Amino acid sequence: MKPTNAVSFNHVRLPSGICLHVANAGPTDGPLVVLLHGFPEFWYGWRHQIAILAEAGLRVVAPDQRGYNLSDKPAGIAAYRLDTLAEDIVGLAAALGGERFAVVGHDWGGVVAWHLAARFPERVTRAAILNAPHPATLRSYARRRPGQLLKSWYVGFFQLPRLPELALRASGFWGCAGYCGEHRGPARFPGKISGAIARPGRNPAR
Repeated sequence: MKPTNAVSFNHVRLPSGICLHVANAGPTDGPLVVLLHGFPEFWYGWRHQIAILAEAGLRVVAPDQRGYNLSDKPAGIAAYRLDTLAEDIVGLAAALGGERFAVVGHDWGGVVAWHLAARFPERVTRAAILNAPHPATLRSYARRRPGQLLKSWYVGFFQLPRLPELALRASGFWGCAGYCGEHRGPARFPGKISGAIARPGRNPAR
């Protein structure tokens, strides 16, 4: 018998037509929990949590969000608006037979999780957010503390047309690769994983 904490992979076609690559673990009849990674990560960012949650009896689903790793990468800014990203997760849960589900989000995945819980409260049983303050709180906090605005400079930078892509390419995606370099010792990312993180949406990895 396959262990319930063993991770399997598949692609799930959503009602919108988008196909998401998904890591799965846990009993299929367990309560559904969806793990949303941040930027520039993918499902692998949850590798340490998946087995623990599965062993607790949860049905764990960790998708590569659209635009990352092995999931579809539609063109255009409109394809990545928060409403659309939230609808992806509702569609994913529905495709897996989950009318209601818990969501855990980290970093950009936390922003998506906040929006998801606010827009679809009837679908979300619980939301756990890591490293992503509530948008309304962040705005008011940043207005009172200019230092926080300086620390969040990259948020505005990534919204400029064309310049972020040019800067990342010109540096050989150094910023994303540097993220991998922060992880030392036994937990250091293997080369294939580092490649996928360094160029989200470009290099496949499992």
